[in-house]
Amino acid sequence: MRNYKDFKTYHIEKLKDPKQAQKYLDIAIADYEQNQDIDEFLVALRDVASAKGGFSKLSDATGLNRQNLYRALAKGGNPRLETLGAILKSLGFRLSVEPIMGSM
Repeated sequence: MRNYKDFKTYHIEKLKDPKQAQKYLDIAIADYEQNQDIDEFLVALRDVASAKGGFSKLSDATGLNRQNLYRALAKGGNPRLETLGAILKSLGFRLSVEPIMGSM
């Protein structure tokens, strides 16, 4: 009998690779741009945070209260730009702006 991991464990393990985490966040942002549903992006941030050590480590790295982080990244959460910036920075990423193809 083989020893299988559940998908979530496998997924979080893959997100420990910064390139995989970046691709995942990029896809989540693209989905947000298309569907205007921030919850998918917040799930992606939670998953990457889990891969990078969890909410306690994220709280220490950002200086933000763990409860506030849970609230900001929960379904229906509405994190401030400052909070998103701090979270992304602590995960090894940054906010970026780029032109929309064909809009300029």
